[in-house]
Amino acid sequence: MHRRPIELVKLDDGYEPDRCAENTRKLITEDPLALFGYIGTPTSLAALPLATASRVPFFAPFTGAMGLRQPFNRYAFHIRASYNDETELIVKQLTSLGLQKIAVFYQNDAYGKAGLDGVELALKARNMKPVALATVERNSVVVAPAVKTLVPAMPDAIVQIGAYKACAAFIRAARAAGFGGTFFNVSFVGTQALADELGKDAAGVVVSQVMPSPYNAARAITREFSDAAKKAGPDYQVNFSSMEGYLAAKVLAEGLRRGPARISRDTFIAGMETMGDESFGGFNVSFSTSDHVASRFVELSMLTADGRVRI
Repeated sequence: MHRRPIELVKLDDGYEPDRCAENTRKLITEDPLALFGYIGTPTSLAALPLATASRVPFFAPFTGAMGLRQPFNRYAFHIRASYNDETELIVKQLTSLGLQKIAVFYQNDAYGKAGLDGVELALKARNMKPVALATVERNSVVVAPAVKTLVPAMPDAIVQIGAYKACAAFIRAARAAGFGGTFFNVSFVGTQALADELGKDAAGVVVSQVMPSPYNAARAITREFSDAAKKAGPDYQVNFSSMEGYLAAKVLAEGLRRGPARISRDTFIAGMETMGDESFGGFNVSFSTSDHVASRFVELSMLTADGRVRI
């Protein structure tokens, strides 16, 4: 190990692409080694071209959008599986249970469209289409129009591609309007945040996960992460989102370790690309010179009425 300190500089974009682009320009002027852990699809889509133009690695964005993965970009590195991977598993699960009428509630932006594209792709492979579609605006919980569109279509299940507040508001409103089917969410929703927002109404809501469960000690990475969170103190919560940040930081540090003591952006990229197949406590990662998507791991979880997450 080179034992060099890593400084993490944080800026808040409010989940708005214009602010994200402004923040990114500001960060790039500070000559960073990499841009790390950006949150969201519309924000990451605004930032990645700026990073690429400045030849700054864009590492582990919290998004599964295909638009950030294709075409291949030398400067973009992804730790998590794509939304296409998540929605394929969701549709596979629904159809294996004989549920054919699937509707989609999605955020009206690049994130929602990326998730919708994944659902439609998975359905098309089975000669199916969504029975109804409805949207909600980003940073909004105005869901009444979507409820009026989707509930009368009488779907068996509704796939949600949104943020936790809007998804929780929709779940409550749809149930109040008589919907008795199931709700499926992709990982970006924020599993614990959704559970906390819904309270006892969370029972039966399904969320796809792209990280190993932080609550199941079977994997070494979970035990390591739990110990680290305890040592860090009460400000650090154990959940899927923090697990993703921890794993992303571990992978980044491993990429740095593989390079020379005198680190540059190019040596960092080269270090990442030599990683090949590597297990981080039971979570498998693979990078190469032609593939910067480390994982396609996806599994389903279900929320319970007492705020827990079952795998």
